[in-house]
Amino acid sequence: MLNWIWLALIWGAVVYAAFTGRMEAVSKAAFDEAIGAVTLVLKLVGPMILFLGLMNVASQGGLLAAIARGLRPLMQRLFPEVPPDHPAMGAMIMNLAANVLGLGNAATPFGLKAMVELNRLNRVPGVATNAMVLFLAINATSVTLMAPTGTAAVRAAAGSSAPLAIWLPTLIATTCSTVTAVLVVFWLRRSPRYAVRPLADAPVASAASAAADETPAEPLTEAVPMGPPQRFFVWGTLALLAAGFALELSGRLGDTSVKDASIAMVNQWLAPLLILGLLLVGVASRVRVYETMVAGAREGLDVAVRIVPYMVAILVAVGMFRASGLLDLMVEGLDPFTSAIGFPAAALPMALLRPLSGSGSFAVMSEILQTHGPDSFVGMVASTLQGSTETTFYVLTVYCGAAGVKNVRHALPACLIGDVAGFASATAACHLFFT
Repeated sequence: MLNWIWLALIWGAVVYAAFTGRMEAVSKAAFDEAIGAVTLVLKLVGPMILFLGLMNVASQGGLLAAIARGLRPLMQRLFPEVPPDHPAMGAMIMNLAANVLGLGNAATPFGLKAMVELNRLNRVPGVATNAMVLFLAINATSVTLMAPTGTAAVRAAAGSSAPLAIWLPTLIATTCSTVTAVLVVFWLRRSPRYAVRPLADAPVASAASAAADETPAEPLTEAVPMGPPQRFFVWGTLALLAAGFALELSGRLGDTSVKDASIAMVNQWLAPLLILGLLLVGVASRVRVYETMVAGAREGLDVAVRIVPYMVAILVAVGMFRASGLLDLMVEGLDPFTSAIGFPAAALPMALLRPLSGSGSFAVMSEILQTHGPDSFVGMVASTLQGSTETTFYVLTVYCGAAGVKNVRHALPACLIGDVAGFASATAACHLFFT
């Protein structure tokens, strides 16, 4: 299905541009997006190397083993085919935790690592396993508990009197999208249409490799009890951070409330605390953190090289489609139907672009806020849509590219249905809170 959608985007863009005189814009978009895709991958390499290295430190320090024990009942129920002590389980847990905390840049390296490890359990090369499909659906519609700070910053710059007013509607929307996508995954899994079938050009797994898959995975490293020096360093660091947090919080209270100041500080402190926290886990278990981090980070370069062709392919198709003007034509055609169900027509470009392009939808949201006002109903809907789901095609392209998966089976329909559920619940939540 992804092959046909990708082809349809390019075919439609070129054919439509041929009759509207926009061929020059489509041509320019193709080259610009190809360059932009490589630039985007280069920007991703740094965080990928950093967080894969930190993940290795945490793994050697016993954190992943501890978290896996706590989440084992839920994860075993969702992913029964993945051994609880397999590295894929630890990577998935860290990915989901980072997504819940709103740390998208940190979540992506963990997600890429999880897909690579899940592929080691794959008996049909190139075809997504049940675990991969479910993991993709959760990532494409991931629940984020933290306030959408990027959207709030744009709203504040546009003059909003309450930039974080869309936090609760966004949480409702993203929860609905995730629950729907997961349910659809389990529903479609039983359909013969999405059964696992070997690819015609894929290598056949040998008997030796099949036997190797049945070999239990090496267990995750357990934490080593802290000695007096480690205990002094770790607890002393935590005490200093707590004192620094309290000092900064007290300095902010003159300008804002305790609640607003705390939320703003938590959002600002999350990423540095995550980085230092993972290193402290290694220190507590007497891990040589620098060498361990560098050893784990080397994998980031390999993953980045694998995803470049996939990124170029999808971003070029989306850019050409938008530049041709066909997106605007679709908006005009859908307007009568969306208006009848209470969805503002001005927010339609957001809904259509959100699964295709994160940067594109963000730009459209900014334009809507400037044109209609950040606190208008249209502005509220557009802001909520931005956080209701992730960029479906980006997630599928990058994650499957990292694992060499060509057939995503029912991942795409499940993610798109989750997107629709997220958009519908975002609209309903905005009607509930803002009308």
